[in-house]
Amino acid sequence: MKIGELARVANCGTETIRFYEKEGLLPSPARTEGNYRSYRQEHLERLRFIRNCRTLDMTHDEIRTLLAFVDRRHGDCAPVNSLLDEHIGHVDTRLAELQRLRKQLIGLREQCADATAIEDCGIIHGLTSMATEEKRPSGSHLG
Repeated sequence: MKIGELARVANCGTETIRFYEKEGLLPSPARTEGNYRSYRQEHLERLRFIRNCRTLDMTHDEIRTLLAFVDRRHGDCAPVNSLLDEHIGHVDTRLAELQRLRKQLIGLREQCADATAIEDCGIIHGLTSMATEEKRPSGSHLG
């Protein structure tokens, strides 16, 4: 199948396919005599795998690791379990960060219970007067 058909069947854009090829996640397909990419069922399956991993916020490095296990097809899946456990830890870290953010936003929102003039807005005053914290890197690779 050509790249447009693969994109349609996989429900993604052709640029996504080309990007994953450049990243080394999706192997380059054979070429036709007319120099068109010629994808097989294996490309579709791998593309679906990659896209499902991305839907779960996995990094390209995590996906590469999983694909290495897929390509080897021997041994047990304990390392896959470990990778997923680590990823769950990243998600837990991000959830905690989002909960802290939510608490801050609720605190700001409570400073302005009623619509008032901007000059009297508790949110605006709160944003102006609260201490500026140094931007900390996320404890998670999820950003």
